[in-house]
Amino acid sequence: MPAPAAAPPVLELRNLSRNHGTGIAEVHALRGVDLTVRAGELVAVMGPSGSGKSTLLTLAGGLDTATTGQVIIEGQDIGALSRKQLAALRRRSVGYVFQDYNLIPALTAAENIALPRELDGVSVRKARKEAGEVLAGMKLADVADRFPDEMSGGQQQRVAIARALVGDRRLVLADEPTGALDSETGETVLALLRSRCDAGAAGVMVTHEPRYAAWADRVVFLRDGSVVDQTLSSDADSLLAAEDAK
Repeated sequence: MPAPAAAPPVLELRNLSRNHGTGIAEVHALRGVDLTVRAGELVAVMGPSGSGKSTLLTLAGGLDTATTGQVIIEGQDIGALSRKQLAALRRRSVGYVFQDYNLIPALTAAENIALPRELDGVSVRKARKEAGEVLAGMKLADVADRFPDEMSGGQQQRVAIARALVGDRRLVLADEPTGALDSETGETVLALLRSRCDAGAAGVMVTHEPRYAAWADRVVFLRDGSVVDQTLSSDADSLLAAEDAK
């Protein structure tokens, strides 16, 4: 079900644009995007390759700077924060699932998951306990003490997702979180992401799979850096067919 209109916004994108290059080589990766994601809501972002999906996520997570517009997380305009303040906000409030996992090779799965919590002042004991719990939820308890190069690609991806879900982060951003997973494991991951949003977090997920978008409350469609449509996930199939026909 869609998040109630009265639920507080966790993420607001206001007239957000991102350009790369200058002059005739300038590329408009994102063009004047407005998007609000409220507590309890999961939004799927879909669109063709090069439509701006990953750019939207990197801006929303404070990993890149907008050319124009604002990114507001829990009422804070992240463009007004210092680098130190922004890093603290990301650790405390934002869980990010990268396409290339970004696991630290010298740390075990449990250590990779616990590290952001430890950096934010959580005790090592509590952070490792939380890491163990989320690993168990991902059916990965047996890889807790393995290093990334001792895990399969699918296991690494699930560990990266577990790292994004650990703790009480209010915003979860996931870039193709099921890309290296089989269908059954993908459904498990989406169920965990859905449950985190049902518990009060806000989620934004980039996906090209309608069956995974169906877990979301809304589906937002991007084309050429602009939002061209959005719909309830239950209506996404018909809109996808219309988009494909263009």
